[in-house]
Amino acid sequence: MWEGQSTVAGHAVTDGPVRAMRPGNAGGAKGTGHPGSIGGQLPGQEEPVVEPRPKQFAISKKVVWAAYQRVKTNKGAAGIDGQSMREFEQDLKNNLYRLWNRLSSGSYMPPPVMAVEIPKHGGGIRVLGVATVADRIAQTVAAMYLEPEVEPLFHDDSFGYRPGRSARQALERCRERCWRKDWVIDLDIRKFFDTIPHDLLMRAVRKHTQLKWLLLYIERWLVAPLQLEDGTLATRDQGSPQGSAISPLLANLFMHYAFDVWMRKEFPHVSFERYCDDVVIHCTSEVQAVYVKSAIGQRLKECRLEMNSEKTCIVYCKDGKRRGSHEHTRFTFLGYEFGVRRARAKSGRFFENFGPAISPEAATAIRHEMRSWHMARHTRQTLVDLAEWANPRVQGWINYYGAFYRSALHPIFLPLNDHLARWARRKYKRLGRRRGQSYEFIKRVYRERPTLFAHWRLGVRP
Repeated sequence: MWEGQSTVAGHAVTDGPVRAMRPGNAGGAKGTGHPGSIGGQLPGQEEPVVEPRPKQFAISKKVVWAAYQRVKTNKGAAGIDGQSMREFEQDLKNNLYRLWNRLSSGSYMPPPVMAVEIPKHGGGIRVLGVATVADRIAQTVAAMYLEPEVEPLFHDDSFGYRPGRSARQALERCRERCWRKDWVIDLDIRKFFDTIPHDLLMRAVRKHTQLKWLLLYIERWLVAPLQLEDGTLATRDQGSPQGSAISPLLANLFMHYAFDVWMRKEFPHVSFERYCDDVVIHCTSEVQAVYVKSAIGQRLKECRLEMNSEKTCIVYCKDGKRRGSHEHTRFTFLGYEFGVRRARAKSGRFFENFGPAISPEAATAIRHEMRSWHMARHTRQTLVDLAEWANPRVQGWINYYGAFYRSALHPIFLPLNDHLARWARRKYKRLGRRRGQSYEFIKRVYRERPTLFAHWRLGVRP
């Protein structure tokens, strides 16, 4: 194991400076020792003392090892070098030592980041930056040194990419505040990760660390070119690639000063929830919401960011008691749509409540992915095989989108039963064109094994 040590030509290397090997062959086997010498040393001759060569920067090997373990847990695709995590691990000790050696000597140069386009829920394209495995480990090392310095300072209403905090906590707090305050500003920042100004970001980083190597490598990561799909390299003078290991921490640090600290100073009684660049602000009146929205827009300009005027809107939290009217009565936050919903009190009485449920965009994306499985084509597989393959994905959706208003998931997963019935018709000739009997077959399987599929456990029965 590399933790606390590495190997160079088979010799252990500790966290101390790297020392040169002894000349000759001290082990007594055949080698390059002088004839008549003892242990590769002439009789009566003292071995010269080789002074250790200190590294320019003190970076712990244990932190590099811990960063590798974190990157391995997070998984991820290969970067521009095409090297997967499995291939990196084939020569793990040497690869980690080589990375540590370059980081410690100041010679590490980040390779270009591979640009990958993925569709967004609400339409459009989001560009992710996929770094190489080694570069992700190096970025994680930097994040592990910087995070303890800045994490205690972050705002209590900042939830994104922070230890011990989650999107569900942000949603819970947002729901509670929507019950107490009637108006919401749904804030959207245009191309946030692509437009973060480097000089302002580095000013924030310098405020919290004096480690020269950390400042050096963060600057190099910020300007590392982006390799497009056609192979061309695009230079960058602003922004931090979304998807890199250190970008979330840098984005949180930037927004801490650009938004959180400013809000605390200018509007101390206005509450908000922020998940990186996704922000919801709660106001007591429409007049206050209009004023705060205008002030936020001006603040973002000062920080060289831009409010997306098409997506940023003021929302009225309409429910059974708040019966006013407004252009916007719904908003989306972290894949959930907040709006008026029918709820049931403990007494059994139904009432209209303002709360979250899975958003239409997220529901459409789930349906599209389930159709892309083409489950009916896998006739060589058994139902147990299909369940083992599909359940982790379906259960992941249930765990996240089922945290609030779980019944909204039922119509989304109902088509899965259709896919299973279609699979049965293609697998068994006796069910070939008998749609009703294929459903009866699936129902019989459900009665025998009601927990086989994750959506059956949810209550979406065939």
